Amino acid sequence: QVQLVESGGGLVQAGGSLRLSCAASGHSFSCYSIGWFRQAPGKEREFVAGVRGSGGSTAYADSVKGRFTISWDNAKNTVYMQMNSLNPGNTAAYYCAAVRGLCIVRNSAGYDYWGQGTQVTVSS
Repeated sequence: QVQLVESGGGLVQAGGSLRLSCAASGHSFSCYSIGWFRQAPGKEREFVAGVRGSGGSTAYADSVKGRFTISWDNAKNTVYMQMNSLNPGNTAAYYCAAVRGLCIVRNSAGYDYWGQGTQVTVSS
């Protein structure tokens, strides 16, 4: 069983930055791929970024390419997502999720474990 805990959300002005963390316990991340998703009120949960197990290849939604960076700290069993140049459209609850295997999955239905989410609010 994998437990995921997100942190790092908060309120930031447009143009600002935040770094989200996803800490895993109960199992090493090395055999899992991790995805970050977000869900705004009234909208479906959408893929933001993903990384293969142990910090391999990465993938991003087109809307965040060049602004968001996903990274992996093996020693801390933690995945980070650095978010720069934030805008009000990025306001949402952000979730990390884990799926066993080494493929980045863009469909939220493909994930086995989810964190509780962290709220990101970007003011204009």
